[in-house]
Amino acid sequence: MLVALAQSNERGQVCYQELVDLISSKRSSSFKRAIANGQRALPQDGLLDEPGLGVYKRFVRYVAYEILPREVDRHWYFYRHRSCPPPVFMASVTLAQIIVFLCYGARLNKWVLQTYHPEYMKSPLVYHPGHRARAWRFLTYMFMHVGLEQLGFNALLQLMIGVPLEMVHGLLRISLLYLAGVLAGSLTVSITDMRAPVVGGSGGVYALCSAHLANVVMNWAGMRCPYKLLRMVLALVCMSSEVGRAVWLRFSPPLPASGPQPSFMAHLAGAVVGVSMGLTILRSYEARLRDQCGWWVVLLAYGTFLLFAIFWNIFAYDLLGAHIPPPP
Repeated sequence: MLVALAQSNERGQVCYQELVDLISSKRSSSFKRAIANGQRALPQDGLLDEPGLGVYKRFVRYVAYEILPREVDRHWYFYRHRSCPPPVFMASVTLAQIIVFLCYGARLNKWVLQTYHPEYMKSPLVYHPGHRARAWRFLTYMFMHVGLEQLGFNALLQLMIGVPLEMVHGLLRISLLYLAGVLAGSLTVSITDMRAPVVGGSGGVYALCSAHLANVVMNWAGMRCPYKLLRMVLALVCMSSEVGRAVWLRFSPPLPASGPQPSFMAHLAGAVVGVSMGLTILRSYEARLRDQCGWWVVLLAYGTFLLFAIFWNIFAYDLLGAHIPPPP
């Protein structure tokens, strides 16, 4: 890397700050460009040729090829990766969702279509339009699920996609993306489907999945994950099937219910957040988000949406005379 830096300079020299950045594992945009331009000085063999790796290092190599589109970034991540701190956010969220589901399942003695139980919707975690003033519900609904099948689908995607993304991009960025998708999901439902409640973490899950899929498409030639076309088709089919099932439960519930069933709009809102905010985050590996012009544009758009949704929830329901079902 020192040779690559020197060859990228007209005088064949490395300045003091570049040396400090290299030793302290910091990469500015100019440093990254120098490494990319002098890539011939880096090891030419890929990480897949690395012999004698243990189980954990093999998993780190798999994550590098699964998430990052450039070989120089894969090398950088592989050799500087540390197991501490571990990817605790996605694992903790998934564990909390499972515990909450098990508690309500044992209490209600119901494991499928729990929202059809009248006591289930009385939970202080569920978002209900009649309880809009309880602002925490716009986030805590992510711990509640329609049934075992929705929980299993979300938990599987959070562990298979969320954990590798958190290992590469860090807890702060991935938690921001996930929670932004969850919040956008409930706020979108409050605007577009004003009578419906919301349960499930699909807003955050779809934000992660759509961001990852968009990153793969944008860097198709550089991605080295195996069977990427087949896996993308399967992911799109599964995600579309889940949205279709949510639409069916919303408008044609299989059982009589006391009120409207949870909305499907949170899925779509999460996908929009993933393609916009998430793609900006994933394309800025090892670069400061505040230095990215696109990041400020996306952040401004998301902030404008939040302000609009807040005013909508305060004034629109009364002005439009929306008939909200009585909260349980």
